[in-house]
Amino acid sequence: MTTAPARARVAPRPVGHLLDTASPEGLFVLSAVAQYIGATIAVLLFDRVAPQTVAWIRVIGAAAAVLVCSAAFWRGWTRRQLGAAAVFGTATAAMNTCFYMAIDRTDLGKSVAIEFIGPIVVAAAMTRTRRNAGALALAVVGVIVLGGVEIGDNAAGIGWLLAASACWAAYIVVGSRVAQEHSGVAGLGVGLAIGAVAIAPFGAPGSGDVWTSPRLLIACLVVGVFSNAIGYGIDQHVLRRIPVRRFSVLLALLPVTAVAIGWLALDQRPSWLDGLGIVLVLAAVTFQEREELVAELSGPDPS
Repeated sequence: MTTAPARARVAPRPVGHLLDTASPEGLFVLSAVAQYIGATIAVLLFDRVAPQTVAWIRVIGAAAAVLVCSAAFWRGWTRRQLGAAAVFGTATAAMNTCFYMAIDRTDLGKSVAIEFIGPIVVAAAMTRTRRNAGALALAVVGVIVLGGVEIGDNAAGIGWLLAASACWAAYIVVGSRVAQEHSGVAGLGVGLAIGAVAIAPFGAPGSGDVWTSPRLLIACLVVGVFSNAIGYGIDQHVLRRIPVRRFSVLLALLPVTAVAIGWLALDQRPSWLDGLGIVLVLAAVTFQEREELVAELSGPDPS
């Protein structure tokens, strides 16, 4: 009796396969859900821990989680790559701090919508066709409707959001370079570790209660795993697959997801105007240039 030759078995990598083959839109929604679950936990912590401290420990936890998952992350770095990772990580950590200072004063959905000014500027600078310009215009109107124009007595909250918005723009531009130059998420992990050191003067003071309370410490670290390790890890994979301009427009899905999470978890109910803003944002994403999408998913011409 003869037996068939044994086949070499290759261990499946379901997570890597999902990140390489799933639609960018689907991955954005998954990233957004992870990020704003983390943000919801953070908001619930603000009664006991200062927002800047939650942001700092979030970055520490995320850096540790990503580096543990990155085999030999210390190898193969050039000075230029390390400098880019440092800028990326510092911008990301600063964005997290400014955003938490803002959502301590403003609803989650509106905060993300106003913060989206940064990605809009990046997308506008890289728009090349009328169709892309139309998609960007729809996204802009949708985000304005979602964010509203109500400043009132919340000038401080708006100021923090504008600062977070500028950091978000840097996160996109520099993050794209880091994603292209380093495989996996090593660049994210090293960048976040540097960012944690950079914002330590803001987050470390007053953090004593967190280090002496296992519950508070675990909650802050969980925020980092959801918001940074999972959310930004997905972003790094998507940035390797699509152009920065398209990435910036697809980020319009984040305010939509933030409104939904804020409604379900924090009872921040959206108005009918918020619903209109959501429709406009989804229309902008749908209106993306399909020829570009087909070319990206099909890969280079084999001829």
